[in-house]
Amino acid sequence: MRLSISHRTRYDFDEPVVHGLQRLRLTPKSTNGQEVLSWDMEYDGAREQLSYEDHNCNLTVLVEVDPGVTHVEIACKGMVDTDDKAGIIGRHAGDLPLWHFNTQTDLTRPDAAMRALVDRVSGGDDTLKTMHALSAAIIDAVRYETGTTTSQTTASEALDAGTGVCQDHAHIFLGCARIMKVPARYVSGYLMMNDRVDQEAGHAWAEAFVAGLGWVGFDISNQISPDARYVRVATGRDYREAAPITGISSGGHNDSMTVELAVAQQTVDQ
Repeated sequence: MRLSISHRTRYDFDEPVVHGLQRLRLTPKSTNGQEVLSWDMEYDGAREQLSYEDHNCNLTVLVEVDPGVTHVEIACKGMVDTDDKAGIIGRHAGDLPLWHFNTQTDLTRPDAAMRALVDRVSGGDDTLKTMHALSAAIIDAVRYETGTTTSQTTASEALDAGTGVCQDHAHIFLGCARIMKVPARYVSGYLMMNDRVDQEAGHAWAEAFVAGLGWVGFDISNQISPDARYVRVATGRDYREAAPITGISSGGHNDSMTVELAVAQQTVDQ
C-alpha cells in the first residue's frame, strides 16, 4: 500500500519568543514492512540546526525558533510504501539492550491496580497470546475517550479514570508487559483511517518483544496488530522518548497548538 502523508503543526504565542528550541521526531524510516519513498520538512519561524539518530534510533531534527516570532509552523509531507506483516517488526536492533525496555518510567510505573490487571490476564507460557490478552483486558478497563487525559497522564491515572486515548492504552500496556518481564516500547506514527483522510492527531501503539518473532506491534485502541495502514515514526520507553515534537521557549507564553494531518492511500502504477 502506498500512503501519502501531510502533517502540519502550528504554535501561536501571545508575545514574541526570545529563545526557543524544538526537537522533532517526525521522520519515518524504512523498516520491515515499510519503505520511505520521500519525506520533506519545511519550517516557518524556525531554522534547522542539526539532525541525528537518538539513542532509540529515531531520526531527530533540532530546530531553533527565530527570535521575535509569534508563531512557528512545521510542515512535513511524504510518501511511504507499506506491507501487512501482522505487526511483526522482527529482530532487535540498535545500541540499547533488550533489558532497557523492561525498565519502568514515570509514565508507565505500575500501581496495585495495574498489577491486579496483570493477574487477570491468562496466556500461560505463550507470550504472544498473553500480550493479545493483555491488550483486550486494557480496552475493557479503559474506554477510548478524547479530552479526558493529557500527555502528562500516567498509566495508573488513566486506568483509575477508566477512560483515555491511544497514548494511555500504550502506557498501560507497557507498564503491565514489563511487570511480566516482557520488553516493551512505545511507538508514535500514523494510521490511515478507513472512514476519513483528515485527522486531528497522529497515532500511538505499543510493541512487545516475543521470542522467535522479535518485536511485535499491538494497537490496543483498535484491538489489532498494525497492518499496511500504519507508518512507524519513532519509538521509546514511553511517549516522552517518542514524542513527535518537544521543546522549550522563553519570552512567548500561553501558546496554542493546531494540527492538520492527512493520510491517504495513493494509486500505484503497475
